[in-house]
Parts: sequence; structure tokens; C-alpha cells
Amino acid sequence: MDRVTPRFSPVWLVLIGIFSVQFGAGIAKSLFDDVQPTTIVWLRLVTSALVLAAVARPALRGRTTRDWLVVVGLGASLGIMNWAIYQSFARIPLGIAVTIEFVGPLTLAVLGSRRLRDFAWVLLAAIGVALLGFERADLTLAGVLFALLAGASWAAYILLSAQTGRRWPGLDGLAVASIVATLLLTPLALRPGGDSLADGHLLALGAAVGLLSSVIPYSCELVALRSLRPAVFSVLMSLEPAVAALAGIVVLRELLSPLQWGAMACVVVASVGATRSGATLAEPVPD
Repeated sequence: MDRVTPRFSPVWLVLIGIFSVQFGAGIAKSLFDDVQPTTIVWLRLVTSALVLAAVARPALRGRTTRDWLVVVGLGASLGIMNWAIYQSFARIPLGIAVTIEFVGPLTLAVLGSRRLRDFAWVLLAAIGVALLGFERADLTLAGVLFALLAGASWAAYILLSAQTGRRWPGLDGLAVASIVATLLLTPLALRPGGDSLADGHLLALGAAVGLLSSVIPYSCELVALRSLRPAVFSVLMSLEPAVAALAGIVVLRELLSPLQWGAMACVVVASVGATRSGATLAEPVPD
């Protein structure tokens, strides 16, 4: 990975990761007619878990009960977050699902602040989400609720990842958490989509989604964060909803109305504003 650094600036590496995540999600959604969303997200988690475990080779001996509770909680939040966002954009446009989901980490970013302007950014994001309600033809209640669940799980993941990083060195905690998330979703994945797991073509596509949505972004961010300030990283991550909408247009032909683009802009501006005012978004994980 170090050989990549001279060719790509840290900013470009983050942008590559963002585009990889969202276009991977677009490809995943294009498969939903042939395979259940839960099965696709399970295949993605299996791929990332195998790669991370092979790279990190986490040491499991000598861990305290608290260490395990934290990493299992991280794995549960990771699994729920990915499962919920896939359930969401199975029902509503990809860009809208990610926009609603992004409210979770944005709210978390300013909860510890007592400055009025930081709460104003949350209000702006809330206005953006509310504007989406005026285009109800593209929304379902289940899709919105799943996106909100994904956002809440994302916030929980951010809190638990900080604790995991203090207790597990390197990528050990993330590797173990990915395994936990995979095991958590295994019963759900095997029950509705077990037959599709025997299809080599779908298995290959699921693995490709895992590479696009997890392995490539993790690798890009790992290299980029060695030299990129967290505040800059957070501003770049604020582009996630817009890139998700672009992926929806290119891959899925999900065209958004001017009002929906305006709603998304509110969330993106709120995220950038919260970051620049000092309430830095913690590092998100690819959806």
C-alpha cells in the first residue's frame, strides 16, 4: 500500500474509497431481483472478514471480558448498520437512503457540543430530511425506518470503534468485529437465500461487492489517514450522499428531482459545517 502513496494524494485515496463504496452499493442493488439483500450484504461481510482476518491475524489470547464485550458490540453495530442500509435502498433510492442514514453520525458529531451553531447544523440536516417527505412517491415508511436504523447503528459503531481501537491493536478489532457481524447475519442469509449461495456467478458478484464496498475503501482510508488531518477526512466523507445519488443515476437509473437534490445539499452542507466548526465527524465505515 505504501507504493500507492506517491501516485495518489491522500485526498484522492479517500475519494476513490467513497466512489468504491457507493458504486459497490449500486451494483449490489442491481442484484436484488436475483438474490435477497440480506444474502448480498452477508457475502460482502464474508469477503471483508476473510481479507481482514488474513491481513491482521488478530491475537485472541489474553483478552479481558470487557475487550470481548466491546468488540462484539462493534460487530453487532457493524452487522446491523450494513443490513439495515441494504434493506433501506432495496425500498427507496440509494441516494435518499444514504442521505437519511448520514443524519446518525452527523447528530453524534454535535451532541457533545454546547454551541448553538452546531445544533443549527443538525437543524439544517433535519430540514433536508423533511424536504424528502414532499416527494413521497419515492419513499416508503419501511425504507425510511431502515435508513434511520442504519444511521443509529453507524453512530453506535463510531462510539464503539473508538473503544475498540484503544483495546485492540491495529486492525485486530475490526477483523474480529467483521467476523462477529458475519456470524450475526448468517442465519438470516442462509434462510431466505440459501439456494443462491450455490450459484457461482452470484457468489463472484457478492465477492466483488465486498471488495468494492469494504476492502478497497478500508485500504484507501488506512493509507490516507496516515497523512490526512481528521477534519479534512470528515469534510470529504460528507460527500457520501451526493456520490450515492450519482451511483444511483449511473448504475440504477434512479433520477432525483430538484427538491431531492436540494434536500441532499442541506445534509451535505450541514455535515461540512459541523466539521469545520469543530464538531468533527468520527471516521465512518463504508455502507
